[in-house]
Amino acid sequence: MRIRMLTLFILVALLSTAAALRATTLARLSLDQLTAAADAVARVRCVSVESRWENGGIWTVTTFGVVETIKGALPVQITVRLPGGRVGHLTASVDGTPKFIAGEEAVVFLEQYSGGLQVEPAPARAGGFTVTGWVEGTFRIGHDPRTARETVTQDSSTFAVFDTATRTFRTEGVRRMPIEQFRERVTAALARAQEKTR
Repeated sequence: MRIRMLTLFILVALLSTAAALRATTLARLSLDQLTAAADAVARVRCVSVESRWENGGIWTVTTFGVVETIKGALPVQITVRLPGGRVGHLTASVDGTPKFIAGEEAVVFLEQYSGGLQVEPAPARAGGFTVTGWVEGTFRIGHDPRTARETVTQDSSTFAVFDTATRTFRTEGVRRMPIEQFRERVTAALARAQEKTR
């Protein structure tokens, strides 16, 4: 009887947490804001993805190989923790969190991870990271079908994000931008951020 009650309590807690997490509202962040907020910006290749119980909830830990570092200093391999995932028969879904699959490449804006539900980033713990702005700080690398040149597409370009200026939800963002142009924009945003701190 005690095991049944404990199981019921855990299921109710999970459902409550999942309901709260699904009500995700992200505010629109410019490239300058993402660059300034991020501890590091890197082109990465997904090595593995594992969902597991951590800090009383389901978290997905993704291991990336670092292909190129645009901002910060990173080791050759990093881990990124994001809330949600699937463990056994239980799934926790969090709107606005990027999902990765092994082998794909992306440019990600990273903040050091501290543990717990990451709505606001905090100091580093165990060398892991979270993604700045979740879908806003994730730019998938693809190829232009006509030219075969590499492009980047921001995950939030298909996700409704709150625009504080107009006070409305809009789907917009970087779509199929040549990676060279994107790299130049990030470098310029980094220079502007450094200028402000002087």
